[in-house]
Amino acid sequence: MLDADQMLTLAQTALRACPADAAEVAVQVDTTALTRFANNQIHQNVASETIEVRARAVVGERVGCASARGLDDQALLRVAQQAAAAARLAQARPDLPALPAPAPLPVVDGYVAATAECTPEERAALVSVVCERARARGLVAAGAAQTQVHALAVVNTRGVAAYACAASADLHAVVMAGEPTISGYAARAAADVRTLDATALAEEAIGRAERAHAPADLPEGDYEVVLEPYATADIVEMLAYLGFSARAYQEGTSFLCGRLGQQIVSEHVSIWDDALDPHGLPFPCDYEGVPKRRVALIERGVAHDVVYDTETGARAGRASTGHALPAPSTFGPMPLHLFMGTGDVASVEQFVAGVDRGVLVTRFWYTRPVHPRQVIVTGMTRDGTFLIEQGRVVGPVRNARYTQSYLAALSDMRGITRDAALLKGDMFGAHNVPALHLARWHFQVAT
Repeated sequence: MLDADQMLTLAQTALRACPADAAEVAVQVDTTALTRFANNQIHQNVASETIEVRARAVVGERVGCASARGLDDQALLRVAQQAAAAARLAQARPDLPALPAPAPLPVVDGYVAATAECTPEERAALVSVVCERARARGLVAAGAAQTQVHALAVVNTRGVAAYACAASADLHAVVMAGEPTISGYAARAAADVRTLDATALAEEAIGRAERAHAPADLPEGDYEVVLEPYATADIVEMLAYLGFSARAYQEGTSFLCGRLGQQIVSEHVSIWDDALDPHGLPFPCDYEGVPKRRVALIERGVAHDVVYDTETGARAGRASTGHALPAPSTFGPMPLHLFMGTGDVASVEQFVAGVDRGVLVTRFWYTRPVHPRQVIVTGMTRDGTFLIEQGRVVGPVRNARYTQSYLAALSDMRGITRDAALLKGDMFGAHNVPALHLARWHFQVAT
């Protein structure tokens, strides 16, 4: 793993070699170790270190980007020259903003040595807890334990010289009971691998799998739903993907267009992005070296704001909020550290007790947008779906398809748990989210 001085030196070397009016160089290093298991045994243990250099060059009113994986002097020279060459061929952009100016980074403690130095034996110990407990109950477990260190150095010709490094760990498991339709899921994420509770995770997934025996069909219709945090994470991530980016807002594709300042969901719903919160996976800057800021996206049900990078911020007369992705980004800025406000309900079981007829959903999968401006999404339930009648879970049901507006569902909120779970996103980032009780969700029979 390269240290801060080495990464900044490499970035400065490429920057000095860039024949442009202005330039930016980002060096990203990701060290990942993965222990994967299936059929109650480890079948793969791998480790990799990926190093990428990205250069962005400005020549007059034109900008170009290039990237490379090599770190020798020739590779650094080549990526710098390729970015400048691409800029000279690009279309002129009179509205092209200046690169960011330097600003002090907030102090966050995202690096955890225990995670960075986690050994294969330590990851295997987490996995063995899950496998042994599943085996003892006649079940089959599959999943992975992963540790990662993400380091970023960004320099530019205006004097930015930013460096950040953070660690993360996650463990997830699917426990099956001999049939593909019978499964239970659980996951955990943390900056400190030592805080991952493999025993609790195993019992959670096993419990769902054991309750999922002999599922029945779920009749099509509208149901109250109790969503585990895994399902909530999909909702929050889809909202980010479809509308929390300033580029989507400026291009007219965001569901927030024309709605800022308006009530769009229940007053009990608040969603924000905060990369500095220690309850998440803290990281102090974005891929332009700009300090990250907390951004309130939805406050008490009211559409409040979107996130910005330098370009979208200049277009709107706003400062960047520190949410730039690696250049060039077709998505524009993106929130990667989402939080959803919690409530006062003690547990999912308390939700269930208040439902006359509904569905308990562990998680969604294969979710795809149907109507982005209304956040209508289609997907399926997975790894534990149960029918609720008269305040108790009466049995499992087969996975059901849905086509549902997430905004409409969040507009009739019945309850939110007071505890939240930190989960790695399926598309990006990590999210800290609670369980939800919603008044209406429309299910169809899976096809």
